Amino acid sequence: MSPKKHKKHKKKKSKSSKSKDNVMLLDTVDYDINASTIEKDIISEKKKKSKKKKEKKRKHNNISNTDDICNGGGDIDTKSKKRKHNANTPKQQYFPFEYQHIVAPMVGASELAFRLLCRKYGATLAYTPMMSSSQFIKEAAEKQVDCTTAGDNTIVNSNICEFQTIPQDCPLVVHFSSNNPNDFVTASKLVEKHCDAIDLNLGCPQRTAYLGHFGSYLLGDDDRQLIVDIVKAGSQAVSIPIFVKIRLLDTIEETIKLCHQLRDAGASLIAIHARYRASWERTSAGARDGPAMLDQVLKVKESMPDFPIISNGNVITYDDVVKNKQLTNADGIMSAEGILNNPALYLPRLGDVQEDGECEISIPIPSPLHPSTHKSSSEPDKRKGKSIRKLQKKLREIESIEKKVKESGEQSINDDQRSKLNAKSKLQIELEKLEDTYSQTSSDTAKPFDKTQTTSIKLSELYKAANNELVLAREYLSLVRAYPMKIRSVVFHTRRMCKEILDRYQLMEECIASTTIDQVEAVISKCEGYINNPESFQYDQAKAAREKDALKRKREEEGKRKRYEGRMTRKAKREGLDPEHYLRMGAEVPSVEIIKQLKKLPKDERLVIWKKNHSQHCLSYHLEEGGCKRDRACAFLHAEAKDANKFDAADEVAG
Repeated sequence: MSPKKHKKHKKKKSKSSKSKDNVMLLDTVDYDINASTIEKDIISEKKKKSKKKKEKKRKHNNISNTDDICNGGGDIDTKSKKRKHNANTPKQQYFPFEYQHIVAPMVGASELAFRLLCRKYGATLAYTPMMSSSQFIKEAAEKQVDCTTAGDNTIVNSNICEFQTIPQDCPLVVHFSSNNPNDFVTASKLVEKHCDAIDLNLGCPQRTAYLGHFGSYLLGDDDRQLIVDIVKAGSQAVSIPIFVKIRLLDTIEETIKLCHQLRDAGASLIAIHARYRASWERTSAGARDGPAMLDQVLKVKESMPDFPIISNGNVITYDDVVKNKQLTNADGIMSAEGILNNPALYLPRLGDVQEDGECEISIPIPSPLHPSTHKSSSEPDKRKGKSIRKLQKKLREIESIEKKVKESGEQSINDDQRSKLNAKSKLQIELEKLEDTYSQTSSDTAKPFDKTQTTSIKLSELYKAANNELVLAREYLSLVRAYPMKIRSVVFHTRRMCKEILDRYQLMEECIASTTIDQVEAVISKCEGYINNPESFQYDQAKAAREKDALKRKREEEGKRKRYEGRMTRKAKREGLDPEHYLRMGAEVPSVEIIKQLKKLPKDERLVIWKKNHSQHCLSYHLEEGGCKRDRACAFLHAEAKDANKFDAADEVAG
């Protein structure tokens, strides 16, 4: 029965039911001639109220025709409405998961702990950080990790290219950069069992993407066949969908053509960051500056009405999510900057706190680390396994003695061998006991965590936590303790979530300087102390002056970098070279460790290495005693050396 007919049938049945009720009322009560009229008025009033309620609910959902509601952290409500597809839509586009409210892929910033936090507060799909497919394969081989056979009850490859996941981290898209079909296929096969889709990065504007020739630098005509081949190879190699994340090309016609080519190659979904692909010489709206051009996403969607298109850009608040959806008609909205500032960005999709505050929301309970990672459980198992192997060895020796007796008689063995034969039954009983307990422990360990394990929380409680940045930060830190991540990412997320409070109480520097989770948590505690006792905070004028000077220097460096890039581009053009020729040279920012090593070398050797890898940067600033004498007049870059805790948002949060 079609949905329409079913609806009519239900309506008819409802009318019939109401008529029977009316008859019963009239039979049991001595109504006058106006009774039926009164009853009709009551029914009419009920209909009006019902209509108003439905209209209110429709407005509350905000986004029309996108009613898939996820129960808190990613478990899809099976009663939710299905997105309509044309009969000719390729089969792979019918995803068994909701893809409307998405956590964008961000280098070092969309890690497991942060994804779980966002899922709890309304996100329905999340991408991993960008990972190099070739590096992923290399590290997997070096660490001898086979994630194709890893169980569902473990964090997978926690030390490989920052890839961590657990059963409750779903639906999940693994985000790879690649410029080689074979690498993309191999990496995709490694993670196929642990995610719901695999995404090819064609949007990254970073300097490293330029130097490594991946991301948005593959969107030119010269590499068109290459990216088509990568998508085609991936879609044929794995059983899950292949997604692609792109940026806009120079004209809307080119962008539309690209999207059609990717779809025809086997892509099942395309996410569009509505800014132009990165270029060193772009002076107009480009990789980072200016608002996203959402009107171009609409034109792409109009050219592909039955193909999933995701819009990325101009999303800071939930109102932006709604406006973006209405403007682009996209099938889903992806956020990076907005969700970094507010991990609860998508919370309003679950309901209005005033009207639905008492509503219970189902939240998945994240799985703990695999038991084998804890000494308390793994060490006894290792000892049992060792004991079993020893007993098995003894029994094999007894078998060889028995064989000798059978072939040559009892006189062929000595007293020690006879003693071993007599101990056989005792050893067998001991082995059986050990094997039973070991088998039981192993089965308990290998038992997959129940993905349906949930807890309930009132929507009002979620809103209460979401409206307190420090509560969200503490919740994030507790997740990081369970699912460890690099400290620079921890610091980065904390300062993004709590920026206004950290600035207000002059604690931003202290937060950035933190090298442990405990230190970050101590900064949060200081903020709470100042909020609870405002008189305890004293504004430091000298500290404010230092911060102002540091910001001024940073802006000067950014301006200097742009001027440098302009000079190098003009020089290359004069010489008839690729405009980006000189910008390939020496772009890498040196790390603190590299600086330490170079200082130990003679000046001549030091200069050779510097010219090769870091020629855009000032050698004196990093290596000379007292730094660069030219200071702000220096033509070279004075960028701070990288260390384990440095996180350049402009450079790195760009999946």
